Amino acid sequence: MVTLFQALVLILNVIWFIMIAHIIMSWLINFQVLNLRQPLVSQIWYGLNNLLEPVYGRIRQFLPNTGGLDLAPLVAFIVIIILRQALFNNAGFFYGAAY
Repeated sequence: MVTLFQALVLILNVIWFIMIAHIIMSWLINFQVLNLRQPLVSQIWYGLNNLLEPVYGRIRQFLPNTGGLDLAPLVAFIVIIILRQALFNNAGFFYGAAY
């Protein structure tokens, strides 16, 4: 069960870092620090979009239309924080089952 706990924490951490990279990259593109005409930047950007857009799309279905403000990443962050906290609060279940 400890392995399951560690795998779940690892998955949530990877998703967390992918979302952070996507958000920072979107800021850098919007402030014209990065240019999508550069092949490497373009590949990374579209790769991150392809990974996260299915998640954000489902969240956007439940959010009200806020114009140019996209709240889907914020909601996804809150969900990840809640999942991580719930996992750590119940860590005793995972570690207690090993004995």
